[in-house]
Amino acid sequence: MQLLLILLSTFAVSVISLIGVLTLAMKEKFLNAILFLLVAFSAGALMGGAFLHLIPEAIEKGGTQAVFIFVLGGFVLFFFLEKYLFWRHCHDGVCHKHAFTYLNIAGDSLHNFIDGLVIAGSFSVSTQVGFFTTLLVIIHEIPQELGDFGVLVYGGFSKAKALFYNFLSALTAFGGALLGYFISHTIEGFSHILLAFTAGGFLYIASADLVPEIHKETDAKRSGLSLAFFLFGIFLMFLLTKIA
Repeated sequence: MQLLLILLSTFAVSVISLIGVLTLAMKEKFLNAILFLLVAFSAGALMGGAFLHLIPEAIEKGGTQAVFIFVLGGFVLFFFLEKYLFWRHCHDGVCHKHAFTYLNIAGDSLHNFIDGLVIAGSFSVSTQVGFFTTLLVIIHEIPQELGDFGVLVYGGFSKAKALFYNFLSALTAFGGALLGYFISHTIEGFSHILLAFTAGGFLYIASADLVPEIHKETDAKRSGLSLAFFLFGIFLMFLLTKIA
């Protein structure tokens, strides 16, 4: 049953890669506005989820000092991955299209593999933690997949080809999920270590990628709206601690 829940959750996350199809009927101005608010909400949700759910859960099972070492390790790992694997291959505003599109696919495939690993490790802790972590992954994936779709189209892919490759890269999450499931049942304490690493990764994504994007907005009204969505993301995570 646990493996089935892991695979179903992984499938739900993978389907998000097809969200780019919704952009076909959207005007660019509306799409940018929606994406901006999703980024703000995701930043708040990821930070709230890390501090209010994942880190406390890891501390409860794994001890305080060790947990924060692994949180820091997750932060550094995601910094390394973005620095060397998710780079967009652009210099001075000029992007080498086909080079950076395939680089984006490779980086996204690894990212999705890690998502599957994280989901499996979370379900190994408990079904509740598994569903919650899946929710956090989905919240983060929506704006990211929209962005990845845009990158591939900008890089010269047709919209149909961009959707296909985006979905293909999402399927690597199943490999991560299966590996995470078997490792979690083989190595004692692995799932709690993975929770701490995940928290560090979520904190990196929120603070290094999403919050800087929010700060680029200079319009006072849109800035205020982004702050409201950021706080709503945190509040939603807090609310889940009360009802979960």
